[in-house]
Amino acid sequence: MRKNSLTYGKIALIGIGNIMFYDEGLGAYLVKYIEENFEIPPALKVVEGGTLGFKLMSYYQEYDKIILVGTGSGDGASGTILSESAEDIMAKGPVRKTANEVEITMMIEICSFHEDMGEVQLVTMVPEDIIEVKNGLTATTLEHMPKLVDAVLDELERSGVHLIPKEKQTSFEEIIERYANPKAPVMA
Repeated sequence: MRKNSLTYGKIALIGIGNIMFYDEGLGAYLVKYIEENFEIPPALKVVEGGTLGFKLMSYYQEYDKIILVGTGSGDGASGTILSESAEDIMAKGPVRKTANEVEITMMIEICSFHEDMGEVQLVTMVPEDIIEVKNGLTATTLEHMPKLVDAVLDELERSGVHLIPKEKQTSFEEIIERYANPKAPVMA
């Protein structure tokens, strides 16, 4: 894997998850929040990866560092945040509890055959509900989203990227409303 201990040339921040299954969409909402509230430098590509799955594989090979954000099935109560490297993920063995974990593991396995795979870091939050078909986030998950933002900003800092907040801030509630319930443009 390519790695520079101080900084990375190209970094991809990818939010994954399906917004149709309540907290499952937290990664998608998080990257929309980052885009709305921070100045994005040229070295950082912010991607709402949603349910693109294996279509995201090119990022693993084209970017020096890939930070994936989504739900995870780690130990702990809803709102628990984990940060794991590709090596940490692979060391867990074959047990995977969510569709995200299965796809991510498979992509890492496939890409690891290539010498040019970037460094992968997965930042996850244990969700409260990923079963109910409903747009938005549960109250518990929404309450913990600022901690997830901080964890992602910390990972970006360790990677050499400092994000500067925009003057006008947009809340998670506004992001969710706009993104989960898009309005068609009014025709005149």
